Amino acid sequence: MALWAVSEQLQQFLARVQRDSRLRRAVQNATTADEVSLLAQRLGYRVSGSDLLRFSGQSSAGIRVTRVDHPGEYPGRYY
Repeated sequence: MALWAVSEQLQQFLARVQRDSRLRRAVQNATTADEVSLLAQRLGYRVSGSDLLRFSGQSSAGIRVTRVDHPGEYPGRYY
């Protein structure tokens, strides 16, 4: 898949999160990037957990993606 397509899919998903309060709560309650990507995929967006982790620290559609560091993870693994 082209890089622009991943970015476009992620931006579209984040725009939907911004508009949909129920989806926003589900995203906020997700524990991992993979859980968030499954929410996106169920809605038809081609977004992976890795896409979300690489997007960490950036924002789109008023939604900021923030990676939470957990003890025992490899720092810098996705960037």
